[in-house]
Amino acid sequence: MHSGGKGKSGSTKPDSHTPPSWSNSDKKEVEKLILELANEGKTSAMIGTILRDKYGVPNVRLVMGERISQTLERLDQISEIPEDLMSLMRRALRLIDHLSSNKKDIHNRRQLELCESKIRRLSRYYKEENKLDNDWNYKRDQLRLMVE
Repeated sequence: MHSGGKGKSGSTKPDSHTPPSWSNSDKKEVEKLILELANEGKTSAMIGTILRDKYGVPNVRLVMGERISQTLERLDQISEIPEDLMSLMRRALRLIDHLSSNKKDIHNRRQLELCESKIRRLSRYYKEENKLDNDWNYKRDQLRLMVE
């Protein structure tokens, strides 16, 4: 979005509509693992990585028929602030902490401006989708309270 990158390079997952025969494809067990990991405070991305590396579930979507975030939403385990917005706010907080000790770092000051722009844009989208309260606003001075 804020870079001059061009092209679409990288690996893609193979087209498959069924989980591999060697994988853990027990729907109830995977749902139980997702719930346990969510109660430990893991994000959906971390849950997917843990399920892949430790429990042999290469693609939760093929087993469950829905994404991890949709499973968490169905089980009422979703947080009040969406995960992608929270990660952007954590990044902004790290940049603010860095800039407080490095006052002349103009490159990271620009990165903070870009990050805050993404936060405002994403919050506008979530307000339209009714996933955030309409009175929710991003404020730099209250950011630490929202993240922690």
